Amino acid sequence: MVILPLAVVGLAVPGTAVGAVELGWNVPTSRPAVVVLSLAILFLVVRVCARQLVAVHAGEQLLQVGDRPWRKSPRAGRRASSGPGRVRARPDHPVKPPDQPVSRPDSEPSAGSADLEMVRAAAKEFLELFHAENPRAGRIGPRIAAVMREIDLTGTYWHTAEELSFGARVAWRNNARCIGRLYWRSLQVRDLRTVSAAGDVARHCFDHLRVAHNGGKIRPMISVFAPETPTRPAPRIWNEQLIRYAGYDQPDGRVLGDPRYRAFTSELIQRGWRPPELPGAFDVLPLVVETIEEGPRIFQLPAQAVHEVPLEHPELAWFADLGLRWHAVPVISNSRLVIGGVSYPAAPFNGWYMGTEIGARNLGDSDRYALVPEVAERMGLDTSDEATLWRDRALVEINRAVLHSFGVNGVSITDHHTESRRFLIHLEREERAGRRCPADWSWIVPPMSGSQTPVFHRYYDAENLVPNFFADDDAACRALQGGPPAFR
Repeated sequence: MVILPLAVVGLAVPGTAVGAVELGWNVPTSRPAVVVLSLAILFLVVRVCARQLVAVHAGEQLLQVGDRPWRKSPRAGRRASSGPGRVRARPDHPVKPPDQPVSRPDSEPSAGSADLEMVRAAAKEFLELFHAENPRAGRIGPRIAAVMREIDLTGTYWHTAEELSFGARVAWRNNARCIGRLYWRSLQVRDLRTVSAAGDVARHCFDHLRVAHNGGKIRPMISVFAPETPTRPAPRIWNEQLIRYAGYDQPDGRVLGDPRYRAFTSELIQRGWRPPELPGAFDVLPLVVETIEEGPRIFQLPAQAVHEVPLEHPELAWFADLGLRWHAVPVISNSRLVIGGVSYPAAPFNGWYMGTEIGARNLGDSDRYALVPEVAERMGLDTSDEATLWRDRALVEINRAVLHSFGVNGVSITDHHTESRRFLIHLEREERAGRRCPADWSWIVPPMSGSQTPVFHRYYDAENLVPNFFADDDAACRALQGGPPAFR
């Protein structure tokens, strides 16, 4: 459609110019200039033709991991780095998809052909992967050609349902911080790409919690909402997980509840959320969904969507008197799913917990619930000297209580020894399939008794692959500080 008009112009312009000269018109041109002009236009025709052929049949050899958050326009970004070798604080994460996706930098907006070239390249790379692992998907050539045309027209493209499901599962398979990737094929994908209004997003998130709980037999699941596009930014979920507990600052400087979310809690109260009349240590925070049209909106989670496990110990009867509990379904909700150059900022996903994520981190960390000293005191341990290993002994009993409680309540959970062995099975399967299996050692090794697990005693390839789950700095800030809004 572009080449034919240019070719006509390339032939017509020099002929017209020569005619004007012959008729004596006052045209500032000459025969040498006409020849130069003609050659320039013909060169442009050839270049456009070549680029069209390359885009359809081969694509461009660049890599794009996804779009950036919006302000008043879509934000472009850079390829993900390999990430830090160590992580200062590691929030709890489910066994299947990781809790905290790989961090990636944010950058200022940039528009133009370079962005399209990266989207084309990422789309081509993903489609080649999809067709290589799905031989029944049909011929790859027509699909790539159709996608390239769609990108040229709209700046993005629409995954088929099969491509979306495959991409989400491979994103889990590729995530270097998840120990539970043996189960990546079992991820259930809810295609909600036509959903973008804040109220609808919240309602489907509550449905996700109910369906994923499955009577305690936790289903690995992801709900993929509307993607980022050049004409409209996608919705954002502020919460780090769909279920998080409030943290209230007390007059004596202590925190009632989860200290990790005290700033988030304070901000939501200022925005109009009303905590229970008698605040407690395990008050479920509301869900915050932001869209460019509506801004941030707050939604209280319905009771039937929140499934919690009361914690007790198999031998220490007094443990139940602590009044501890934890939610059953860990749904990560502020990460960005990136598939073939298309970014899905709202794509909450879950697996089931590994016990240490609750016992050793959420309840045991000194900047979270910090239960180790209290449990040690109740156990009658000698806390006067670190050499008595009272911290270790108390931490083990907290983790025993978590595993026991989930078990007697019929809720899926796994221990860190079992899951470490399963990860090495996954690693072996990936190597046999000829695929790389990136892993971040500081995340794969459990936070308790690391040297007693087989994942401790080896090195891993830490390269980030796509598709994948990513976290940008703005999303992390909103999850902990309650702002600033994504669209302002």
